[in-house]
Amino acid sequence: MSYQVLARKWRPKSFGAGLVGQEHVVRALSHALASGRLHHAYLFTGTRGVGKTTLSRILAKALNCTGPDGQGGITSEPCGVCESCKAIDAGRFIDYVEMDAASNRGVDEMTTLLERAVYAPTAGRYKVYMIDEVHMLTNHAFNAMLKTLEEPPEHMKFILATTDPQKIPVTVLSRCLQFNLKQMPTGATAEHLARVLGDEGIEAEPHALSLIARAAHGSMRDALSLTDQAIAFCAGPITAAAVREMLGAVDTGHLVALLDALAARDAERLGRELEQMGARSIGFEAALSDLAALLHRIALAQSIPGSAHDDIADQQDVLRLAAAFAPDEVQLLYGIALKGLQELSWAPDPATGFSMTLLRMLAFVPVAAAAEPPSKPLLAPRPVSRLSVPVPAVVVAHPEPASQLPASPEPVVRATQPAPQRASASISDWPGLAGRLPLTGIAQQLALQSALIADDGESLALSVAARGLSSPVTVGKLEQALASSGYRRKVEVRLDEQASTEGAGAPVTAHQRMELERTVARQALESAVQNDPVVREIQDLFGASVISSSIRAPEAGTQG
Repeated sequence: MSYQVLARKWRPKSFGAGLVGQEHVVRALSHALASGRLHHAYLFTGTRGVGKTTLSRILAKALNCTGPDGQGGITSEPCGVCESCKAIDAGRFIDYVEMDAASNRGVDEMTTLLERAVYAPTAGRYKVYMIDEVHMLTNHAFNAMLKTLEEPPEHMKFILATTDPQKIPVTVLSRCLQFNLKQMPTGATAEHLARVLGDEGIEAEPHALSLIARAAHGSMRDALSLTDQAIAFCAGPITAAAVREMLGAVDTGHLVALLDALAARDAERLGRELEQMGARSIGFEAALSDLAALLHRIALAQSIPGSAHDDIADQQDVLRLAAAFAPDEVQLLYGIALKGLQELSWAPDPATGFSMTLLRMLAFVPVAAAAEPPSKPLLAPRPVSRLSVPVPAVVVAHPEPASQLPASPEPVVRATQPAPQRASASISDWPGLAGRLPLTGIAQQLALQSALIADDGESLALSVAARGLSSPVTVGKLEQALASSGYRRKVEVRLDEQASTEGAGAPVTAHQRMELERTVARQALESAVQNDPVVREIQDLFGASVISSSIRAPEAGTQG
């Protein structure tokens, strides 16, 4: 007897455990069959290999089953041994017709099929027409079947199946009972493969089955076909290493090593890992996809404690990497990985595309220790084009009373202020210090949007209004930046929803000071423009007025 592939040998024959992941459809059909509330047209939708044709055959058996004694009726549990059940399983039941709409898509084929529908069934209780990939029918073919689909003969049942329901006319959808078949969950697919291989007497490592299940992308047929391939490839017990080689999948250890190199900002180490992956002829598209999945697990571990598990990487690796990266950095790396996947087909070759994606990650991940302060003050002198309006480099006149301005014993100059050299020095101007700390991302926002509560030389108490700024990773980066600037402090962050509200005696944040400086500079610029002799002359000649919102300081380097 010739070998029968697993996808055909283990195709479910009834509404039982073999229909993995489709319990919602099985439940509805079973209740309808048991109660006798039968619709005349069913539409099964879903991606390839999720059981559309299988469900159609089981439904046809349920409608035509006569039981082991030949006296049975419509049932939700077809016996599988009567003549009707065996004939449908063998594909020779005359009253069950499967039509492929991809190759029989015209109005002539549909008309011929419908002409036969009026005749009573020959061997069964119902005639069942199953039209696969029904979305491939032409508009004329759809129009030809509408009347029969809405009011078929009593002995007639239609089952339509498609992978693209969006292409089916609404007039057809409204005449059908629609069931959307889900993609198989990875865990459920691996468990089913384990049962199949157990019955086949073939040993397999659980992780190998997980790799096959992920490679199947929700299709049980694809999973069973890959299992057939793995049996032939391994010629013995199915191992994770062999399946990984067969699929061209990357070992999780390589992905963890890449992220370790990124966390350490170690370009040489990253290059060595890329060379090793290239030497192993790894499938780089799958590697980039697995890297994105690993970053997803890391993000979950950062946001939801206890969510890390060994689906993609060892739990300890996920937790360690979750502590090594800030949440915003993980989101950045994930976005770069997805963008790299999109651009992989445009690259000279997959290895180059993968390498450039990792180098892009290295370039965009901030290096806190090496961050340099800006080379010039935020309020640098800027010439005004066409107008001889002087813009002061340092604003000395304030349009508001001095009592409303924050008192500061140090000048507000972020670019050139040298970092303190003594760890024991007291922090007297937290907004000024926060603005020049070597920080980026969320850690920088923590520094800029926090207000100083107390500083005793060993610990620093800050208040913030946003809860998301006070994660342990972010606070740790702030402590490192303070240490690099000469202030060794243990930082304590307290949540205060009123911290961002300015008022008399309220602590001032660096962000508030920067906003105040921008406001003062803006007012000075507007006053200078309004008082410019050229502008006044134009106003007198043409009766013009200055629109304040149109006043812009020119970019540095432009000629006036």
